[in-house]
Amino acid sequence: MRRRGRQAWLISRAQSILDNMHCPFCQNPDTKVVDTRISDDGHSIRRRRECPKCSKRFTTLETTMLLVVKRSGNVEQFDRNKVISGVRKACQGRPINEDDLKMLGQKVEEDLRSRGLAQVKSDEVGKAILKPLRDLDMVAYMRFASVYQNFENLEDFQRAIDELKGASSE
Repeated sequence: MRRRGRQAWLISRAQSILDNMHCPFCQNPDTKVVDTRISDDGHSIRRRRECPKCSKRFTTLETTMLLVVKRSGNVEQFDRNKVISGVRKACQGRPINEDDLKMLGQKVEEDLRSRGLAQVKSDEVGKAILKPLRDLDMVAYMRFASVYQNFENLEDFQRAIDELKGASSE
């Protein structure tokens, strides 16, 4: 699907879901929100609803969609597992466990969502990975940064090493 087509589809899908909110018991399109709670991670809202027609209650879970605009122009939904998978490659042979990678993925997602944008560019995702990865393991950081920032020669590596030394001495 083309970029604009994909974006339009995602927006129309979200609107369709909102327009089609109805009581699951009697199909009444009118429902009343009785209680609203934000999840612990802040990325979803749980609403307790009541149908004025049949008086039955039900719960809805509303989540936000974070979209990533790729360099090619394609748009896809943010996937924390893709972040973890990419970082895992840079961490091969390093003393980093799976829980650390999951925590890094969560930090990256929280950083991107805290910006309040519905769409972020893929290079913003890469930038959001750099700081928590540097804090986790400097060798893995160098591996990731060398690919992400397109290091072309030894000077690029030396510049990054010098920046790391300067940051760690502060």
